[in-house]
Amino acid sequence: MATTILVTGARGFVGRNLCTFLRTRKDLQLIEVDLDSPPEILKEGIRGADIIFHLAGVNRPCKMEDYASGNWGFTKDLCHQLRAMDRAPAIIFSSSIQAESDNPYGASKLRAEEELMGFAEQTNAKVVIFRLKNVFGKWCRPNYNSVVATFCYNIAHGMPISISDAAKRIELVYVDDVCAAMEEAAGLPDVLTAHLVAPAAHLYAQVTPVFEITLGELADTIRSFRESRHSLKIPAFDNAVIGKLYATYLSYLDGPEFVYELDVKADPRGHLAEYLKSPSFGQIFISRTKPGITRGNHYHHTKTEKFLVVQGNAVIRFRHILESEIIEHRVRGEEFRVVDIPPGYTHSITNIGDEELVTLFWANEVFDPERPDTYFLEV
Repeated sequence: MATTILVTGARGFVGRNLCTFLRTRKDLQLIEVDLDSPPEILKEGIRGADIIFHLAGVNRPCKMEDYASGNWGFTKDLCHQLRAMDRAPAIIFSSSIQAESDNPYGASKLRAEEELMGFAEQTNAKVVIFRLKNVFGKWCRPNYNSVVATFCYNIAHGMPISISDAAKRIELVYVDDVCAAMEEAAGLPDVLTAHLVAPAAHLYAQVTPVFEITLGELADTIRSFRESRHSLKIPAFDNAVIGKLYATYLSYLDGPEFVYELDVKADPRGHLAEYLKSPSFGQIFISRTKPGITRGNHYHHTKTEKFLVVQGNAVIRFRHILESEIIEHRVRGEEFRVVDIPPGYTHSITNIGDEELVTLFWANEVFDPERPDTYFLEV
């Protein structure tokens, strides 16, 4: 039998991401509720839900009193309806780290937490509260209350950003990690990597990992994503927060901006373009070579390369620079055979077909014109 899930605030930032994950599961019946949902949909969810993800809330109201009604008041009414129906489903609540602060928003979240704690004590329902901090990821509204969303959107669109204190440190959690932690807290088999930390106070839980970064570092990192289309330097994806920030940045590009052009170098032999560069893995470039043309005839002392022909027919020749024997490898685009280029061997690649030869090259280091480690020598 399917587990029935009610999600309040289903079209909010966290709600949209969580519902997207939950919809992929065949063992769940999902009821999504937001501000404009008919009241009967909410009642249906309250009446039948085995688990409630209570994500609805107000953080930028028109009137100050809307904090209390939108956060504490809605939560109080939710608990009242559950009691009236004699129901005690598990409730996963998205609170805020602001509940620890003395401000109207934080106070309304704290009272909502207290309402849920009282409900848990009276009904023995499972209640888990997440005091979220600076959640970032796709679909977060920019120029609202998320510095990551604002920086990503503005920088992606060539708009200025404002930084009051570049040295200020902030803590971030990624929305996919939030969704995974909430699923785990609800007792659902986790479809992502587990990211839940439950302290001794069992009603509260934390999302992990938490990433710490200064505002200046955050801005510089996101600017580097935009610049990477020109520098071709890809981010350091071995750093988890960099990969998640980069994914977030790309989500703010408009459709026409998904595509960009490489700087193509053309000569009588054909065309060549650098594609990606990274200090950690080197660089990738691609070439189109006309029939009968040979590229290369050089060697390296330390630099290593890999050649992959993806279209056409080629012969790759090698000769140890201190010997006379020539080694040949014939490759075709249909085969996807990779050829390693050892140091100390002069080498060349010749298009022996009737069509253009398209080759993908990898070098283990980014080309440095001051120290190219490339020496001309006929094979």
